[in-house]
Amino acid sequence: MPLPRFAYFRKQIVPYQDARLGLLTHGLNYGTGAFAGLRGYWNADDGELNVFRPLDHFRRFLESARLLRMQLAVTEADLLEALTSLLRAEDLHTDCYIRALVFYGDEVIGIRLHGLTPEVSLAAVPFGRYIAKADGAHVTFSSWCRVDDNVIPPRGKITGSYANSAFIKSDAELAGFDEALVLNRAGQLSEGSAENVFIVRHGVVATPPLTGSILEGVTRKTIIHLLRAELGVPVEERPIDRSEVYLADELFLTGTAAEITAANRVDHRSVGNGAVGPITTALQQLFGDIVRGRVERYCDWCHGVYAATVPAVRQTAVA
Repeated sequence: MPLPRFAYFRKQIVPYQDARLGLLTHGLNYGTGAFAGLRGYWNADDGELNVFRPLDHFRRFLESARLLRMQLAVTEADLLEALTSLLRAEDLHTDCYIRALVFYGDEVIGIRLHGLTPEVSLAAVPFGRYIAKADGAHVTFSSWCRVDDNVIPPRGKITGSYANSAFIKSDAELAGFDEALVLNRAGQLSEGSAENVFIVRHGVVATPPLTGSILEGVTRKTIIHLLRAELGVPVEERPIDRSEVYLADELFLTGTAAEITAANRVDHRSVGNGAVGPITTALQQLFGDIVRGRVERYCDWCHGVYAATVPAVRQTAVA
């Protein structure tokens, strides 16, 4: 993956190599940080880079920071201004992934969440598919459990909790799978390693509830709306047992990175007839058009980087 040329760091756009941290940085040592992942989609016909639902992502980002007792003097609008300036500096004309990160930047030894100073940063890189087999992933049930709300709240994107995801993802890939499904402490379906999960049975879509140790996914929320409002498909947010996943007619994973990834095998069982189902296919096509700004009624979900008018964020001199 190519590294960015620039970063938003300490309230200015700087060369990426100048955004440096010390080895004793609290967030690095103790996982006391939170992040957001956003996507930008290039529309060659319009010559525009569309960032999908940025204010919703930044709202959750700030809520994740609140879980860590962080008091940030920035708003969703402030972050969007900074992001727009960053993407213009990068001059990206391709699909990209954006990482917003907030972390305790103090160089100090001692585990706590108080008496520390948070830092905010942004960076962006060209990005394609997160899971290569987006139309036929082979997934397995992980032996690891998802972290519980009373352990590390999974509804926020807290950096330290993603060690749990790393265990899950590596074990799955090294065993020959593309991704893993994870159960919560109650033994019911939670998520993928870093995706929300949906199943289809008998024409009804089901997905685990927000109380099932899952992330409050922006893409998840989008998909629920599109299923109900655009495709006329009923959606149930409810507990799902492992055995019900094996009986699903369709299965797909959603997330900013994963977008809508269809799975056609779970462990060594086919999902439905082994092909991508009609509901998943319709969602993928509709979602792909929406995120590139091609569906007028959803254009307010897309922030056009090059068309936007924003105040200039201060930049350092670039050699």
